[in-house]
Amino acid sequence: MSMEFPKKIEVVAYSGYRANERPLYLVLDEQRLEVKDTLDTWYGVEHDYFKVLAEDGKVYLIKWHRSLDLWFVEKILERLGRH
Repeated sequence: MSMEFPKKIEVVAYSGYRANERPLYLVLDEQRLEVKDTLDTWYGVEHDYFKVLAEDGKVYLIKWHRSLDLWFVEKILERLGRH
């Protein structure tokens, strides 16, 4: 089964000093995955990006569109260091 990217997803994120500081869980195809580690974060003009390691062992590149308050998965890496 192939997936088209970007794909809209649901994310539960920690909000502290700023909104959606880091993802805690993501829901992809009705599967809820805990975020085990945030590997990288970078901020764009309208989007924040997070590279996260989920409980399934895969690395997800996810994007939060700030003005629309929508989350998308941009890419899924089968494991660290592999595309």
